[in-house]
Order: sequence, then C-alpha cells, then structure tokens
Amino acid sequence: MLLTGLLVFISILLSGLSVWMFRLPKTGLRLLLSFSGAFLFALSLLHLIPHLYEGGDHRIGMFILAGFFLQLLLEYITQGIEHGHIHVHEHHEHGHDHTHAHLPFGIIAGLCIHSFLEGMPLGSQTTAGDNLRPFLTGIVLHNIPIAVAFMSLMLHLKLQRMKALVFLSVFALMTPLGMLTTHLLGVEMGEDDPLFKIIMAMVVGIFLHISTTILFETSENHRFNAIKFVTMLVGVCTAWLLTL
Repeated sequence: MLLTGLLVFISILLSGLSVWMFRLPKTGLRLLLSFSGAFLFALSLLHLIPHLYEGGDHRIGMFILAGFFLQLLLEYITQGIEHGHIHVHEHHEHGHDHTHAHLPFGIIAGLCIHSFLEGMPLGSQTTAGDNLRPFLTGIVLHNIPIAVAFMSLMLHLKLQRMKALVFLSVFALMTPLGMLTTHLLGVEMGEDDPLFKIIMAMVVGIFLHISTTILFETSENHRFNAIKFVTMLVGVCTAWLLTL
C-alpha cells in the first residue's frame, strides 16, 4: 500500500511541477483529457461495474448514481477543474484589470474531497491483487491533467511558488489519505465486504460523470476532430488490454 500511495503522490506532484518547466499546449492537454476520459469510461464499463454486480446486489446502481450526482455537486465548488476547465475571476481597479492573487479555497476543498474518495478503494486490505491494478492506472492517468490544470490556474493567479507547492502537495496527499482511511477501517476488496462495494460504486459514479463530461464536450466550431476520436479509441483499447 505504501508503494501505491507514493506512486499516486509522486505522479501528481511531478505533473503539477512540470508546468513550471514547460507549458503544455492547449491541444496537448485536451488530447490527454480525451485519453484519460475514454480510459475511465471503458474501465468502468468493462471492468469495475461487472465486478460490482458479481454478488447479485442490485442496490449497486443506487450507489453509482449517488457518486454521479456527488461529482455533479462537487463541480459547483471546483468549477470543473477535474476535466481541465480553468476559470479565472478578474476585478477592475482604477481602470486596470487585475487577476485575483489568491486561489479560491472552494476549489482546493472540492478537489481534496474528490481525490480522497477516489483513493479509498486502493486502501483495501487485498489491494495487492491484480483486480485493482487497472483502477490504479486510471487514477494516475486521471490525476495528471488535473494536476496540470490546477498548477496552471495557480500560476495564472500569480501565487507565490512556495504557496502553490503547498496547495499542490495537499492535493497530492488526498488520494493516499483516502487509501489509509480505508486500510485503517479494515475494508477488504470483494463481494463479501459491502462497504468496499459501496465505496467503489460511488467512485465509479464519479468516473462516469467525469469521463462522459470530457468525451461529450463539443470541439471548437462543433467540428468533428479525428485526432481526438483516435485518442479516445486508444484510451478505450488501453483500458481493454489492462483488464484482460
């Protein structure tokens, strides 16, 4: 579990810090989002949902819906940064435009809740099995564009680098903290532990909301983008190969 937590933490930290070294083009970020969205969508349909229904508990759908609408609620707080949206509020002072020099704490709180929940299934007592490895891959892939968008927002708001690093580190720690919470609760992966299935079902609902939002966003001028379509297919195929 320690290695898994370190992997998630380092991947988020490095992704965010990469913004200081080079600027990822908008097109590159959109393609990365398309890949991760398609990966999460395929992972949910091909692997996570079938495993959740193995025990024949039809209440699982209710918890998937709960996770879906929970993410919808969180997006009112985070302003959609989970799928690459960066909203900046500006104010006018003496005829000049100024960007707020502080990061809205609602965004931090929403991202932390989101990341904490996603980390909880990884803290299962039996996470060492192969069943959650595709899920871990999805978490890592999903958090890369979030970290890039989050750090880009902080740089745009002209936050001090040390403060930006602290906020990024807090966000990066949330997934390992979710893992630790589940581990301390003694939750075990599988149909015999109803709490694990509830947690995983809610995370699947979160995945479905984020992935469909990314995939069904229209391109500029509502044009069909062949590169984006191919990127999505690659994401789907990658998820399929990892779940074989």
